[in-house]
Amino acid sequence: MEKPVVGVLPLWDEKRQSFWMLPGYLEGIQQAGGIPVTLPFAGEDGDIKELLLLCDGFLFTGGQDVDPGLYGEALRSASVVPCRERDALEKKILAGAISCDKPVLGICRGIQFLNAALGGTLWQDLPAERPSRIAHHMEKPYERPAHLVHILEGTPLYDLLGTGVLPVNSIHHQAVKEPAGDLSVMAVSEDGLIEALHRKKSRFVWGIQWHTEYLFRTDEASRKIFAAFVAACRQD
Repeated sequence: MEKPVVGVLPLWDEKRQSFWMLPGYLEGIQQAGGIPVTLPFAGEDGDIKELLLLCDGFLFTGGQDVDPGLYGEALRSASVVPCRERDALEKKILAGAISCDKPVLGICRGIQFLNAALGGTLWQDLPAERPSRIAHHMEKPYERPAHLVHILEGTPLYDLLGTGVLPVNSIHHQAVKEPAGDLSVMAVSEDGLIEALHRKKSRFVWGIQWHTEYLFRTDEASRKIFAAFVAACRQD
């Protein structure tokens, strides 16, 4: 069977005015049997249609904060650094992927963007708005657990991993606040923060808050998540 092509949404470096990509996103897809392709900032509708035809699924990566305007709020903190061009591109890609029922995996910013774009809200800055004893923004090295998440029974993530508790890494200061109406919670952190979501109406639309792209080399659960995503992309 041919390998599926996975469109990977690029990261943007404002200072260098350049696109970039963490190799773990690409290597995680490759190890799972997919072909990752880093996408351009192609905002025209015709280009978006071509990308939707080219790619069998889409990975929404980490990076800049989601613009609060996307979920109807004013920016409340100087710590929030959005990239509105990226939000606009990803909104079109996500709408097209859901319309075509193409698999989507959102990691860190990815889960936050999925939730905001589909009608949910975010904590703009956790230290200011929701302080906790849990280290949601850990120090390096990132290839290690920072806290536990509790996976809800009966969810696709529980069915995949077969466990109710999972140690994860954590590098974020924003997070899902109110889930979008058609997204369901799959996991929460020890302090009750939403850590994973999925869309029941879609073949595969998942968002996870932790970073499988750092963990997959040594962590079986991370490899299983990449594998489930790529397997969904492989289906006709």
